[in-house]
Parts: sequence; structure tokens; C-alpha cells
Amino acid sequence: MSSILIIPGLGGSGQHHWQSHWEQTLPNARRVEQADWDRPELSAWMERLENAVAAVPGAVLVAHSLGCALVAHLALRRPDLPVGAALLVAPADVDSARHTPEHVRSFAPLPGKRLPFRSVVVASRNDPYIAIDRARALAGAWGAIFVDVGASGHINTEAGFGPWPAGEDLLDELIGGRERSRRLAAEQGTSPGSHETVR
Repeated sequence: MSSILIIPGLGGSGQHHWQSHWEQTLPNARRVEQADWDRPELSAWMERLENAVAAVPGAVLVAHSLGCALVAHLALRRPDLPVGAALLVAPADVDSARHTPEHVRSFAPLPGKRLPFRSVVVASRNDPYIAIDRARALAGAWGAIFVDVGASGHINTEAGFGPWPAGEDLLDELIGGRERSRRLAAEQGTSPGSHETVR
């Protein structure tokens, strides 16, 4: 069973948020804790995430909102860290003053480099923190599979997302695809992800 790192966004994820449900119910899942959830600072958040990933090599990252931007920065700055895969839900557009508040601006500009691990971006058509076309473009830049979940707000508690079993299905598919990629890479003598077409 893959280890799972839960990576909340601004404010953390409350007790009824799907990330909190997953942390409590999924085997080998734990949260990457930040010292201050309400005043995010990229370097401080990055240090916590780097340490968490280094402690659990090959973990699958499950990020929400600002946590997705943090994962993109991690991939850019520390491509050597062994990330297994990433489920990126409702990424916050930190480049947009229209969509995100000023106090997340330390996370801008949002990296647009292809992620060095298998990934899925899940987005909503009426997310107040990112336009659907922008989310689709980010998925393309990151080399991620794109999943449109319709008009689902910010895919959080306020939008009615508690346990979110459909999200667990996406996570299961991502982990299964990662395992298939690893087996194929071993057979071909290549690194996982180097041969994948994810569109």
C-alpha cells in the first residue's frame, strides 16, 4: 500500500473536509502540518513538505487548493525528491489577483514545468479560486490527466464535499496507474514516467 501525504491549502482542512476524512480512514495517510495555516509563506511551507517527502520516499501526494501550488514548486525546486504521484484538487491560481488573496502571492509565479511524476488535476467549472480554462492549461503544462467535475465550487466542505468517495476512486486509479508504470519501467529498463502519455 502506497504511503499518502495529505497537503491542505490556505487555512488547513477542517474536520469535515474530505482531506481530513481521508487522513483518518486511508491506510498509511498522514497530513503535512504547517506552522501557520493562515499566513502562508512559500519557503516555510516548502521546508515542511520537503522534509515530509524525504521521510516517506515514493509517497503519493494529495493536495488541495494552495497545496497544489506548493507541490508544483516542490517539483521545480527539488526534482530529486522521490514522489510517487500526485492528486491535485482545485488548484488555486496564485498568479491571479482576481481569484486569490494578496497573502498567497509569495507562491507566485505558479510553475508551469512538467511534473516528474504521474499526476491528476481535478477542477470545477465554478471554482472561485481558478477559472476552468486556467486549470486545464495548468494540467497540460504539468503533464497531468485533467478531470472536470462540473460545477463543484472549490471542492471543499462549503461545496458539500465531505468523505468524497468519487475522489477516492480517482486516487485508487492514480495509484494503480503508478504501479503499472513502475512495472513497465522495470521491464523496459527506464525510469517511471519517462515513457508515459497521459492525455
